[in-house]
Amino acid sequence: MKLYSGPLSLFTAKVRVALDEKGIAYELVSVPFSRARGYDPKHPEVLAINPKGQVPVLVDGPLALFDSTIILEYLEDRHPTPPLYPRDVVERARCRQLEAAADEILFPLVFELISEVFYKPAGERDEQRIARARAGIARHYDGLERRLAERPHLCGEYSVADIGYLLTVTFAANLGALLTDAHPRLQAWYGRVLARPPVAKEIAGLAGAAQQLAG
Repeated sequence: MKLYSGPLSLFTAKVRVALDEKGIAYELVSVPFSRARGYDPKHPEVLAINPKGQVPVLVDGPLALFDSTIILEYLEDRHPTPPLYPRDVVERARCRQLEAAADEILFPLVFELISEVFYKPAGERDEQRIARARAGIARHYDGLERRLAERPHLCGEYSVADIGYLLTVTFAANLGALLTDAHPRLQAWYGRVLARPPVAKEIAGLAGAAQQLAG
């Protein structure tokens, strides 16, 4: 199994955590990234598999997949133990939807911060855009806080939803949208998920990659 991975790719990070959680051996192909140019020029093998030219891309024998959500579902089907989705069909569907929400509802708000805080120097940032993004993130956290009122993890048991959300929350925090005392359950959940060795390893790796890029 081979994974084409970006050093600061949240979506690749999800797949790396899942592979480690399941104890799956794989070859990591690191795709070059720079603050100035991103992933340009596109990696030719990634471009040949994914028309969008984006990581992650997973190759398992004759099968080549892109999109982190599709890859996570494939890994669960191919290596069901330990599970990262609920067994119950209804709960599994809800968990899939929640994992997708981290990508499609919360991450676009975080990307607003990436665009303004990560890529621009302080004097050139749109502070109103940043404030709107942070307010939207806080509202999203309100919903997660309510969800965690009756369960230790977002889908009851630890799952892909926890992986996706923890990484997105981490990116948001690194860009100034910190978890606060307004969300105590979410803070406690973050600590529980971060205590898992594959998650802690991934967060440390992302921090190291960010430091190298800054240097």
